[in-house]
Amino acid sequence: MRWHFLIDENQNLMQLKSIHIYPLKSARGVVLASAQLTARGLDGDRRWMLIDPQGKFITARQLPQLVLIDAQTTAAGLRLQVAGQTAIQVPTPTRERAKVMVTIWQSPCPARIADAAANDWISRVIGHPARLVYLDDDCLRGVAPAWSEPGDQVSFADGFPLLLIGSASLDELNRRLPQAVTMARFRPNLVVQTALPFIEDSWRQIALGGVRLAVSKPCTRCVLTTVDPATGVKNGNGEPLKTLASFRRTALGICFGQNLIPRSVGRLQIGDRLSVLA
Repeated sequence: MRWHFLIDENQNLMQLKSIHIYPLKSARGVVLASAQLTARGLDGDRRWMLIDPQGKFITARQLPQLVLIDAQTTAAGLRLQVAGQTAIQVPTPTRERAKVMVTIWQSPCPARIADAAANDWISRVIGHPARLVYLDDDCLRGVAPAWSEPGDQVSFADGFPLLLIGSASLDELNRRLPQAVTMARFRPNLVVQTALPFIEDSWRQIALGGVRLAVSKPCTRCVLTTVDPATGVKNGNGEPLKTLASFRRTALGICFGQNLIPRSVGRLQIGDRLSVLA
């Protein structure tokens, strides 16, 4: 009985602490005070992505310097900037542009290619031939059927519309690390103020403000967590992934955070209270 009381007490303290989108997959994140939640995630999140000449996605796993690109959505499209280069304004591809098939992991989907100037700029910045693609509203990509319901959609995110992490989970990880890291290492969309580490692992359905979300699958972590978002340099000792592996390894992999799928849409804002529904 005392345990249930503690859980209820801590639930009363849980609220949305920060909101993050990543307009260009693997580029620098943008912190927001509020955001519109759509069926495929936060508005403006990971609607742009880089692909190689074969149409395969390019991320900071292969090219860590991508985390240093500042990407901001604009009314006309996307603004890209990186130190040492003139910024570029990329117009959103029009519907007249033909769709091409791109691949994210084993998930193919259609997208539209940005103009030649944008592709030249990004290829020069990263030092590799690349094209910038846009996920238009009519370019649909489903969530893996094993973890979703029919009709669930996702952007260019790895697999799910949203990633949530509790603040106490990062506190516990930092307690074990030789050097603390920031939440930016893990590229969440939603950070919730929590009192108990990894309490989010026990949730199945939650409400944030006026929207409902399914807690679908633990987020398995990879080498991208070893890239410092401030410098674009990988940690030579494999941290924080090395420490995470020592106490967060599961049958799925090394897990940190929970993937979410919206079950309703609406506006999210800092301070929204989180309620556990199941």
